[in-house]
Amino acid sequence: MTFDELELDDALCQATSDMGFSKATSIQASVIPVAMEGKDILASAPTGTGKTAAFLLPACQFLLDFPRKNPGASRILILTPTRELALQIYDQAVALTRHTSLQCGVITGGINYGTDRETLSKSLDILIATPGRLFEHIQKEKADCRDIECLILDEADRMLDMGFSGVVNQIANEARWRKQNMLFSATLEGSGVMTFARDILSEPAIIEAEPSRKESNKIHQWYHLADDMAHKQALLEYILTQQASSSIVFVKTRDRLQALKDALAEKDIAVCWLQGEMPQDKRNAALARFKSGEVPVLLATDVAARGIDVPNVSHVINFDMPRTADVYVHRIGRTGRAGAKGTAISLIEAHDFAMLGKVTRYTGEAIKPRVIETLRPKNKAPKAAPKKKKQKKSSAKKRK
Repeated sequence: MTFDELELDDALCQATSDMGFSKATSIQASVIPVAMEGKDILASAPTGTGKTAAFLLPACQFLLDFPRKNPGASRILILTPTRELALQIYDQAVALTRHTSLQCGVITGGINYGTDRETLSKSLDILIATPGRLFEHIQKEKADCRDIECLILDEADRMLDMGFSGVVNQIANEARWRKQNMLFSATLEGSGVMTFARDILSEPAIIEAEPSRKESNKIHQWYHLADDMAHKQALLEYILTQQASSSIVFVKTRDRLQALKDALAEKDIAVCWLQGEMPQDKRNAALARFKSGEVPVLLATDVAARGIDVPNVSHVINFDMPRTADVYVHRIGRTGRAGAKGTAISLIEAHDFAMLGKVTRYTGEAIKPRVIETLRPKNKAPKAAPKKKKQKKSSAKKRK
């Protein structure tokens, strides 16, 4: 389905064309018509399938259909759990509204309060914010939510994980005159998201958009068996220098990140990195170097990588496997974005096979092994434990 067929304004269709989007993804085709009817939305979609435009486009269409009569506070509020994701949504909002007079703004933690006040003083149409920083301004009576007509929550499951549910509910109460709500989550499983939805939404349309075959097959996945840490590092070095052009490498802790950074530096492999509790200016600088292609490798922990949306990432490499299968899905979604092909490689030691099994069951996709000829493992993969057969009672015991 094209964006013209979704009955979007010509200015929005032109913007999507400028951005290189010719057809709507499955989540966009499912959400946009329902959202344009004014219904509340509860939606889930895999990372990288275009969900940002799925909520931005109908929000922009509403603003164009019902233009502001007088200057005032924001009419559309988008809450998202991380600074990086807020900035990425803001960039996309600016790109989609470039042929309109709509005004967009963003406020996040880690930014000077004076900059926030300047943003909030403008007559904005769309405001993107992280919950904690926005609530600070509400408490200080610097932010006014009375003009908000649509509240959008992106990555609601992550907001719950990060403990924002109470703050989000308070912000929603401040915007209680709104007409529409949209909640987007990577998954609708678990009681947390559904409770969140009941607090925020009113008779929502539930949309669980399965990606099309073209979308779902765009990430190639395999694993390499590693004998030990030295072998694992050698595999990583080979992939980074011989196979990948732009890679995000995931590790499980900050200590592991520092050790790997030093090991790669000894091999003259340039990297930048993100880790928890990193100053915002350094985070922005690292992402800018990676996005520009100045440095082709980004090392990250899961906490630090939340919300990263970098185009043209060729490889996601799990140097360490994640603790849960859903985090694996979030990780590999950093490649194969916007219709591009991507590759996800996991470096597996013997103790990782239990998690590998959980991932394959969770995704329903087999992850097969591959071998680099010059780095063949010496050890074999552990055999799966045989299922125990139920013992039948003997006929003699039955007679007794």
